[in-house]
Amino acid sequence: MKPALIRLQINHRTVEVVAGSSVAAAIAAAQSSAVFRRSITGQPRAAFCGMGACFECRVRIDGTGQQRACMVPVREGMQVICDE
Repeated sequence: MKPALIRLQINHRTVEVVAGSSVAAAIAAAQSSAVFRRSITGQPRAAFCGMGACFECRVRIDGTGQQRACMVPVREGMQVICDE
């Protein structure tokens, strides 16, 4: 049995991921270099702890900024923007 797939957009590009995945997993699977955001000094940041403690994976989801990608499950039609 094939797993159910969800379509969402990451940086305006449509991707399909397995239902139940986190946004962080979707970003990592969709991008060759998974840069989620940049620090105030310009350093690239990505998911680190994967459990919501470090806040390194913050992205904009459906227009709302500062969302921890590792804590949010994907939904059909979701719009995700990584601040690269």
